[in-house]
Amino acid sequence: MPHERTADLPQAVPDKVEILSLVETALSWDLDSTALPPVEDALDMTKQFTDYGRVIADDLTRILSIAGDSHARLGAQATLSEAGRRLNLKPLARSAAPRSAAHRAQNLARLVQGLLRATHQVGIIPLCRPALAEEGSRGQRLRPDHPPADPP
Repeated sequence: MPHERTADLPQAVPDKVEILSLVETALSWDLDSTALPPVEDALDMTKQFTDYGRVIADDLTRILSIAGDSHARLGAQATLSEAGRRLNLKPLARSAAPRSAAHRAQNLARLVQGLLRATHQVGIIPLCRPALAEEGSRGQRLRPDHPPADPP
């Protein structure tokens, strides 16, 4: 179940480029190493991943409400289910162990990746379908005034 945003609370969510940079950073951490990031840094990333994940989960829910049935839709629904669980976990305390904080940040970074991937996969299917409907089963054009669509 996606987190509901309220209209009276402004959301300061980082942009996609910033989040992807943070995802890359979090996933580069070696949790078996003694050189873990400071707890504050990991928890701040966790908060940003959670906020961004909720926005993407809301977007994905809207996309799924208009998308047709597909294999990508089933995967997206599974990702949304997992997001509903992970994005609503109780935040770790500032006194958390560095490994626990880094592990939570990495798990949420992977979730953000999954949500973005699912949004992309489901979002492109409705755009492809009209063009694919104009092709025959072997890619030949059924309407001469439209070029054949590229395969998805």
